[in-house]
This record gives sequence, structure tokens and C-alpha cells, in this order.
Amino acid sequence: MNMECKIRHWEMEDAPKLAESLNNRNIQNNLRDGLPYPYRESDARDFIKAMLDADQNKTFAFAITLDAIVIGSIGVFRKDNIHFRTAEMGYFIAEPFWGKGLGTSAVKQVCHYIFERTDIIRIFAEPFAYNTASCRILEKSGFKYEGTLRSNALKSGNILDMKMYSLIKE
Repeated sequence: MNMECKIRHWEMEDAPKLAESLNNRNIQNNLRDGLPYPYRESDARDFIKAMLDADQNKTFAFAITLDAIVIGSIGVFRKDNIHFRTAEMGYFIAEPFWGKGLGTSAVKQVCHYIFERTDIIRIFAEPFAYNTASCRILEKSGFKYEGTLRSNALKSGNILDMKMYSLIKE
């Protein structure tokens, strides 16, 4: 069953729902390090403030919503120097909403937004190789698998492979 979500800019009122979603080891195990655990409302407010204050030409950060309730986060972050027309994407969906097509819906919407409104020509994502659900989201969103980055991360004491996916602007 594929559901459609909406993406929109963050609002301070989103902090409680964001905190509720991220205060979950199953989510954090698939994300980069640096998020506090437990994840509190004050952490969510700090994140939202940082996203709202960020350079609007480099950071494209959105709340993923279903029926106006925040159920996840998606962001595209421009690289610099010779890579300034390339951007990295990261996202998560709150666990109760896994497997409903919402990640794919959000990824497609954000990529369309970026390619329509910026000069970015390549969006890439690097999920952990074991995160098959995230890899499927990218594949269903039109991303191409470019290869495995072997022993590319240290997470929770484990050395992990990551997969490289990209979407090129038509």
C-alpha cells in the first residue's frame, strides 16, 4: 500500500513529534552519529532552529508530514568546491509508518523540488549496506546503484559498508 505524504519547511511546533520519532534506537541505528539518545524536545528544537537558520542555497531541509503530522525528516545538503552542483540526501520515516511507501513519496518530491528550483545536477545518498529498506526507497525513486563503499563507516563499534546511489537531473 503506497501512501502519499507532504513535505514542507520545518516549524518550531514540530519539535514534539520530531523528538518522539527520533527517540528510537531502530531509527538512530540507520542514521549518522551525532544525535543524542535519548532524543528530547529541546534537541528537536535545536535541530529545527539550525535548519531554519541554515544557508538557503546549501541546506534544503523538510519535515515529512501525513495529515499535517510530522512523521519524518528529509534533507538535501549541497557539497562545495568542484562538487557544488552535487548534494547529499538523508532521510528517515518514523517507525510506525515504515513500509507504506512514504519514504519513496518524500524522496521523489524532494528530488523534484531540488531539480526544479536549484542548479544542482546530482543528488546522492549513502545508506548502510544492511539497510535494505532505504536502498529500496532509493531504487523505487529512480536512483541508480553506483557501488558499495567497503568498510566506509564506524557505527556502534562496527565497521560497515555503505552503498552509493545517485539521481542525475534529466
